[in-house]
Amino acid sequence: MQGVEASLRRLRTDYIDLYQAHWDDRETPLDETLRALDDLVRQGKVRYIGASNHHAWRLTRALWESDRRGLVRYESLQPKYNLVFRDEYERELEPLCLEQGVGVIPYSSLGSGFLSGKYRRGAELPATARAAGVQKAYMTEHGFAVLEAVEKVAAGAGATPAQVALSWLAHRPGITAPIASATGVAQLQELLGGIELRLDEEARAALDRASAWREG
Repeated sequence: MQGVEASLRRLRTDYIDLYQAHWDDRETPLDETLRALDDLVRQGKVRYIGASNHHAWRLTRALWESDRRGLVRYESLQPKYNLVFRDEYERELEPLCLEQGVGVIPYSSLGSGFLSGKYRRGAELPATARAAGVQKAYMTEHGFAVLEAVEKVAAGAGATPAQVALSWLAHRPGITAPIASATGVAQLQELLGGIELRLDEEARAALDRASAWREG
């Protein structure tokens, strides 16, 4: 409650549109967490609640608790999801969110910049705080195979790699909106172009094949 009050003061607003449980707190009883969030909604300080970085079974349990106790429920999920990392979301979370009508706002949509093409094989890493993490997570044979497919589709579509990666994600079933950050107006316009870009069936199939995590 104190955290929300402090946020409202800093934001200079009367309510928060979407208030998310950023990590799943296993040490606090789930019904206690949901009751506190329900109080915030009933008081008008929060409009909707969401979850981030939750496993499918825990999100299922939370939705069940909300239904059983008549409490507000998580209306959105913020998972890590992009063309390189598909299996964690698609394996169990995707069918759950589609069936339950939970909105999905994935983060790391561009793989911390990897899917924009700024990281190259054998090239010096960018001088950024996240470069080492990108090298470990994305600069693999699988990662570069996905990037190669993204760049090939981008060349055929007259778009940038970042726009192609965002378009693939934004138009997946059940995706509400991908999260991507911009450092300037030009980059923001590029990202918006990715939302507007519609890839044809052949392009999407090529990206699906290159990034597939299971047979078929």
